[in-house]
Amino acid sequence: MEKDLQYYLRLNYSVEIEEIPLEEGGGFLAKIPLLVGCMSDGETLQEAYDNIKEAKTLWLEDMLARGMFIPEPDTEEKYSGKFLVRIPKSLHKIISEQSKREGLSLNQYVANSLAFMAGQKI
Repeated sequence: MEKDLQYYLRLNYSVEIEEIPLEEGGGFLAKIPLLVGCMSDGETLQEAYDNIKEAKTLWLEDMLARGMFIPEPDTEEKYSGKFLVRIPKSLHKIISEQSKREGLSLNQYVANSLAFMAGQKI
């Protein structure tokens, strides 16, 4: 398959959008971290997102015209949802007993605890 503009536009590049402080003009900054230097802004979230799509097209066109390397998003699954953690027996006992009191499996109790500490809901 030829890696032309349409090929790269179909790839799912992650976009980051952050608010620009009012003292710096306000609005929102949008960028595609994998495409270094590909960024845009807008007065609203939607405008910033629309503008980054246009900036991505221009960035890709320029890189293709110059024959430069274009990084592609990683499509491989990196996370299986499993990992092994060694803990002291005393901690194992504490969390096992707590999970039973709450009517949860040990896996669910640990997952909930980790999500809480990471500031996420599962």
